[in-house]
Amino acid sequence: MSAVEIHPTAIIDEGAKIGPGCRIGPFCVVGPKVELGAGCELISHVVIAGDTTIGARARIFPFAAIGHPPQDLKYQGEPTRVVIGEDCIIRESVTIHPGTKAGDFLTTVGDRCFILAYAHVAHDCRIGDNVVLSNTVMLAGHCHIGDYAILGGGVGIHQFVRVGHHAFIGGMSAIEKDVIPYGMAVGNRAVLAGLNVIGLRRRGFSRDSIHELRRAYRLLFAQEGTLKERMDDVEAMHPDHVTVREILGFIRAGGDRSVLTPREVGP
Repeated sequence: MSAVEIHPTAIIDEGAKIGPGCRIGPFCVVGPKVELGAGCELISHVVIAGDTTIGARARIFPFAAIGHPPQDLKYQGEPTRVVIGEDCIIRESVTIHPGTKAGDFLTTVGDRCFILAYAHVAHDCRIGDNVVLSNTVMLAGHCHIGDYAILGGGVGIHQFVRVGHHAFIGGMSAIEKDVIPYGMAVGNRAVLAGLNVIGLRRRGFSRDSIHELRRAYRLLFAQEGTLKERMDDVEAMHPDHVTVREILGFIRAGGDRSVLTPREVGP
């Protein structure tokens, strides 16, 4: 791989680890505990601080700020980290903060994520692979975002909320409860608005699999009985359907927030 290219106006601490083939543009600042994987590119005016590891081939655009102390009044300067996977694109003015002692000291972003301009990833968040955070998405602390989830522009996610994999959150939505895998949420405050059928088709799910998932969804969020009773019924009717079992497992695993439902559904 080619040699590292560093613009003469960039400031790279001698303790930083810069992988082969990296390109660091004008007026970037890279701190002493930063590690950049092979082939990363910092376009210009990027500042990376703290104990931050960024995987190979990331592209980071101007004014992004990664690894600075979290916006948490309980943070007392304890050593915490940010770990970002490979092949991520991080656009202008994105902020990503490290963890705290209340969240295993770690914030993570998976592989192949696309984080658009002005998005914020707060302390102790866990973001899976292939996630899209659109412009000005705001993740509060301790959020978990599953693989292939897509969050539309201006979405706000309350702290400790889980968003399941393949979920879709409509633009300008405010999410204060967990969103099931494959679910679609819209509104302020958001409600569950069905399944992310377009996303399922794009990911190669078969027509029969989607139809069965729809039947399970309708039963799971019917008005009769309690949620636990409906979950038991869905499990009995779809014992071998992998995606149905993933949704049930997500709900049973629980979290700090209740599960988002359609507006008319009872507990």
